[in-house]
Amino acid sequence: MSSGPPAAPSAVRPRRVVTDRRGGRSAPPYESFNLGGHVGDDPASVAANRQRLAREIGVPEERLVWMTQVHGTGVAIVEDAGENPVADVDALVTATPGLVLCVLVADCVPVLLTDPVAGVVAAVHAGREGVRRGVVPAALAAMTRLGAHPRDVEALLGPAVCGADYEVPPAMQAEVAQVAPASAVRTRRGTTGLDLRAGLAEVLRGAGVGQVVHDPRCTVEDRQLFSHRRDGVTGRHAGLVWLG
Repeated sequence: MSSGPPAAPSAVRPRRVVTDRRGGRSAPPYESFNLGGHVGDDPASVAANRQRLAREIGVPEERLVWMTQVHGTGVAIVEDAGENPVADVDALVTATPGLVLCVLVADCVPVLLTDPVAGVVAAVHAGREGVRRGVVPAALAAMTRLGAHPRDVEALLGPAVCGADYEVPPAMQAEVAQVAPASAVRTRRGTTGLDLRAGLAEVLRGAGVGQVVHDPRCTVEDRQLFSHRRDGVTGRHAGLVWLG
């Protein structure tokens, strides 16, 4: 007698990690655990930081799969780390154990999606344009093609700029609110703003996702996180998800 579909084996259960800016090699203004290789930091420092990341999570560095993010809706289903970084996408999806999918952020939302039943995971870069254009539904559709079911998906919305600090023009707010009405908020100054995590939670639940968890930290307010909006030239922290 069965009580439902079997869970993914414990040996390949989904794992999720969000880094911050502490403990790396990078010098100001990238201090110190910058993982972004595209922001002007010393390449040797970025390489050392990525090597440390791999050691800390216990995987070979070549199993870390990165993206060249473009604020679009491109999704890549990856089976190996042959193309690394994966060019011009904002979401990675895999059912291959041991591949660590990485998303770089400094105010945008790192969305980490896991289906522990089907054994499928995704890392998504969701900024304002990504929310407006539907990058998260695109990632969910790719997960479904690999056997995932929205009701079994668990979503982590990582640290990002909060609505209180994300002021945008009214027209820009309205564009995003057409897709995710809950994203339309007022900032602490009473101006029009966007809460991307609230909007994404609404989108995910509307798609039937069973569990949505927020990391409440605001990148603008928390100095242990990178924020392009706060600092301009700065580094990138990462969200990582894998079957380990």
